[in-house]
Amino acid sequence: MPKRNRIKIVVVDRDVALFHQTREVFPRDEADVSVEKTLEHAFEKFEESTFDILILTGTAFKFHVGSTIELLEIIATKCPVTQVLILVHSKELPLAFSALRAGSYQYAKLPISDEELRLLVDTALVHRPQSRLNLLLKENSDKPGFEDMVGRSPRIKEVYRQIRQAAHTDIPVLITGETGTGKELVARAIHQLSGRSKKPFVPIHLGALPLDLVSSELFGHEKGAFTGALKNYRGSFERAKGGTILLDEIGTIDEQNQVSLLRLLETKMFQRIGGTRDIKVNVRILAASNEDLIEAIRQGRFREDLFYRLDVFPILLPAVRDRASDIPLIVDHFLKHFNKIYRNDIRGISPECINRLESYGWPGNVREIKNVIHRAVVMCSGGVLLPEHLPKRFFSQRNRRPKVSIQLGSSLEEAEKKMIARTLEWNNNNRQRAAAILGISRRTLYNKISKYNL
Repeated sequence: MPKRNRIKIVVVDRDVALFHQTREVFPRDEADVSVEKTLEHAFEKFEESTFDILILTGTAFKFHVGSTIELLEIIATKCPVTQVLILVHSKELPLAFSALRAGSYQYAKLPISDEELRLLVDTALVHRPQSRLNLLLKENSDKPGFEDMVGRSPRIKEVYRQIRQAAHTDIPVLITGETGTGKELVARAIHQLSGRSKKPFVPIHLGALPLDLVSSELFGHEKGAFTGALKNYRGSFERAKGGTILLDEIGTIDEQNQVSLLRLLETKMFQRIGGTRDIKVNVRILAASNEDLIEAIRQGRFREDLFYRLDVFPILLPAVRDRASDIPLIVDHFLKHFNKIYRNDIRGISPECINRLESYGWPGNVREIKNVIHRAVVMCSGGVLLPEHLPKRFFSQRNRRPKVSIQLGSSLEEAEKKMIARTLEWNNNNRQRAAAILGISRRTLYNKISKYNL
């Protein structure tokens, strides 16, 4: 074989035996060999680097066949230079055939000898495309976010992973999270990464519509259907033909429109108000809510059958306080944004101002950060943001993150009880928010409240 440049190989296997074997066959001067347990985790590496060979075993994806096949299809399309090799045991051959249809180059049976492994890789390298194209590679790997979202914390990276998963299916997605967390940004990212990206993205803010206009806005109406209906009107589902529709604040719609939505989800058809003709619909439906829809179901305000139709792929957006390490990145992002708009030259933020920003609870989440930095940039006449450029609420002790002091020698139960009590107090007894901050489920929080008689 002619001398070649050092190649990059990623092995995806739940075990490390194949990884060690590959590293033995291809020593460090020949190849950079890394390992991941799932293709989802390996997929993230393609945003930072281009791999010559992806070796995937049957055990790495047999428990997540659907999502793994979808990711293989993306890699085959967006990064054709990467040759995908499937290694399976005899009983896993159907998985290999599925992977071949998804764009894999070749497969072989396990166990595999060193000689066969080398031959398989060398042959794949000979037949790979000359182009080093990798459309998954970020143009700027230092960009502190994903699409139009900002953050690098583990919580928000998990959201990025879910967005990628959701984008390459066509199932309904329910995006939940507090006001201002960026639910519409998530929906737009799903649309932009999907096969419908060249078709319309139509966001409908249901909570902002008068109740008597919701039906017309969603489904349209015929001329003369009601007073003021002077001509036919195409609703959002017709305008979004072939694309994606976001039903924001889905929990605010009334029973009648819930029934109409349920019928549309089940039959892929609807009728305009005042019409008798069934209209076929081809749209991707995303829904978003900042309220607890399970609680709305208990109160009889939301249909359980509609909820389960929408909640096929749930994405929960964390509040800013639950990803505090992202606050400086978000602040810097909006500082640069408004610097550009107002042609300012604000070069930094004073340490005391940063402390105020980082210790604040941000009940309005990312939207509140944007508004605060917008105001600060407008008020700032120098080159540095100072505390005086912040709103008065930043100087109130109530809005500062409280600290919990636990005396040395306290039992774990005492410490837990105090932490839960203070978190509930700080959040005005909002149990959903307190559970998110504590990193536990609401059910677990309810059990702890009962246990400690809080």
